[in-house]
Amino acid sequence: MKRIVISGSGVYTPPFAISNEELVSAFNAYVDKFNTEHAEEIAAGNCEALQESSAEFIEKASGIRSRYVLDREGLLDPDRLCPRLERRAPMEMSIQCEISVAAAREAMAAAGKEAADIDAVLISCSSLERPYPAIAVEVQQALGIDGFAYDMNIACSSATFGVQTAADSIFRGNARAVLVITPEICSGHMNFRDRDSHFIFGDVCTALLLEREDVCQRKDVFEVVDTKAKTVYSTNIYNGFGFLNRTMTDNVDSQSLLFRQEGRKVFKEVVPLAVDFIKKHLGEHNLQPRDMRRIWLHQANLNMNQLIAKKLLGEDYSVDVTPTILDTYANTAAAGSVICFHKYHDDMEEQDMGNLCSFGAGYSIGSVILRKIALR
Repeated sequence: MKRIVISGSGVYTPPFAISNEELVSAFNAYVDKFNTEHAEEIAAGNCEALQESSAEFIEKASGIRSRYVLDREGLLDPDRLCPRLERRAPMEMSIQCEISVAAAREAMAAAGKEAADIDAVLISCSSLERPYPAIAVEVQQALGIDGFAYDMNIACSSATFGVQTAADSIFRGNARAVLVITPEICSGHMNFRDRDSHFIFGDVCTALLLEREDVCQRKDVFEVVDTKAKTVYSTNIYNGFGFLNRTMTDNVDSQSLLFRQEGRKVFKEVVPLAVDFIKKHLGEHNLQPRDMRRIWLHQANLNMNQLIAKKLLGEDYSVDVTPTILDTYANTAAAGSVICFHKYHDDMEEQDMGNLCSFGAGYSIGSVILRKIALR
């Protein structure tokens, strides 16, 4: 049986960054204006005063110091606190397609592949800018790939689930090579008026190229040893913004339909789920967490990742084994662990093992066991 390998990766990083201090300044200006405008209602007890945020609070709560976004102006406008992106006509390239093509081309170049070598495109991310036609089909056309394409969504585990789906397609003989692309425009579904979550997410796009070893042109690649996925239903991480909203009769404020989470519940429930899942998956291959040269964890929260690392590797674990990009990229939903893989794999040696994993809304958990190999 031919092995399936990851032969290329790519990351599109938006041109704009916003520091915690900048984000807090805009948020606090909004809070001050709101409290001033509603002073009488607040004094009468008919309205709750909003609380200011701080850069120190954000970093302590999440480990985030900055994030990349597609637009700064709208996000830092206290009267808007939302990205300002130009609407594109149906015949123009969509925003997600544009950033997907950029990340995909980097992955293709790394793998030494042309469009004719690839048979499928999967767009696998937490939020899509339209239901149809599929963003994946648009990307397929933009890249000049002949084959099939489709979108898929399992929130923060979309990329790892996408890797499993791509590997299955290759194993079944439906494709020689597949692009798994994760265009995360998280700033579009964030409520930047919510103190508890306005700082969490950033924008990015990642791409991975999977293929059969016998058509691979690179020598140093990562064998996909195995994949595993699990879902457990929970609404503790929730986004209710959908096309049926306009049909509802209760006129709910659209702000309340954006991303929200019960952070403490998520922390308490997801950590043991993720730890147990990863240990069991590795155990199925007679592997232990300490056998991993690198574990590319989902990048949601630094405190959560540190606790997971301790439970997997022990109190004396090396941060080199579990790198983080949260400080500069923030939480990028399904793309986070792939960014880590992209930036922290060049130093791995032949036969070194790694685990690419995710956990998030759903709940969903994905695990990909990888081995660095040299093709002859």
